[in-house]
Formats: sequence, structure tokens, C-alpha cells
Amino acid sequence: MAAAPDVPCSDLSRISPAMSIASFPVRRAHPLRLVLTGGVLAGALDITYACLFWRIKAGLPASRIFQSVAAGLLGTASFKGGTATAWLGLGLHFFIAGCMALGYYLAARRWPALRHRPLAYGAVYGLGLYAVMNYLVVPLSAARGGSRDPLWIGLSVLVHMFLIGVPIAWLSGRAATQD
Repeated sequence: MAAAPDVPCSDLSRISPAMSIASFPVRRAHPLRLVLTGGVLAGALDITYACLFWRIKAGLPASRIFQSVAAGLLGTASFKGGTATAWLGLGLHFFIAGCMALGYYLAARRWPALRHRPLAYGAVYGLGLYAVMNYLVVPLSAARGGSRDPLWIGLSVLVHMFLIGVPIAWLSGRAATQD
């Protein structure tokens, strides 16, 4: 990287010894931006996992995975809706992930411990999210339930803990410390 034209690299005498990296202003991200980033990151990791798993296991295209999310609202009609229901499912997926991130943020504002240990509390949060989604939300939805494949279930629990819960806890917890 080139030096600024008015300060040659060899002329370091113009820099005050009292200056440090802390002397420069740091732009902090708005809390909502951090929460949304947590939701988008968790949603992207989750949907990528689902698409890869079902592509390898059963040769299913990503659009079918997105439609399975839309099936929560539309039931089996989701699989006949083409790209429209695939886009709906993808949008719903990221909306849900954003709500999960917002939920952690609101809790972390109230309970400081959630801000300070994102790995531990994020993993627990992810496990809780798995349970709520699979034992409450999906059974109450228009979807016909999920896969009972043991590999899918085991990996999904781990994904919820470490690829959903931890990123949400890390970014939403950071957002809560800025309030």
C-alpha cells in the first residue's frame, strides 16, 4: 500500500508518539444491522446445509428445499407452485432466521450473561430453536412434518447449535452491548 503523497514513508517524525490506533474514530455498527446480519448469516448457513444434504442424499434441487419451507403455509400445494413458492419459501426462511436473531437480541438486552458467552449460550439457544421448530412450529403448520432420517436429525441438531445459534448469539449479543 502506498503512503499518502504528503507524508513520505521515511518521514515518521510527523507522527505523534501519543497517537495510537485508539486515537482514530471507530464507526460502530447500528444494533439493528448486527441483528439482521446474524439472521442472514444463520439463515444462509442453515439453508446451505439443507440444500447440500438433500442434494447429496436424494438428488433434490434447492428449489425443492425452499418449497418445503413454503409448505408450512401452503401445505403440499407448495410443491406445485414452481419458482413462486420456492421464492416464498426462501423469503420465509430468512424472515424466521431474522426473528430468531431478534429474539436473542431482546433476551441479551435483559440478561447480560448472554452477551458475554456467545459460544455456550448460542449453542443452547440453537438447541432450543431446533426443539421449538421441530416439535412446535412444524407440527402446527400446514407442512406434513419433516424427515425422520437419523443422519439428517443428528446433523440438524449440530447445525442449529453451531451454525445458527452461535452466529446469532455472537452478532445479536454484540448488538445488545451497544445499547
